[in-house]
Amino acid sequence: MAQRWRDWLAQAEHDLEQAAASRREGRHDWACFAAHQAAEKAVKALHPLSERPP
Repeated sequence: MAQRWRDWLAQAEHDLEQAAASRREGRHDWACFAAHQAAEKAVKALHPLSERPP
């Protein structure tokens, strides 16, 4: 479970690629949705890292 952040980050990158592809295809509603999903997953990836001691 400690490495789950890597999975979230990989999925965020995938969603961002999907957002870019949708934008190029003119599917702006889906591009916005995928970009939003990417942002949420990136935040989930960073959250456990913020809890580590300095």
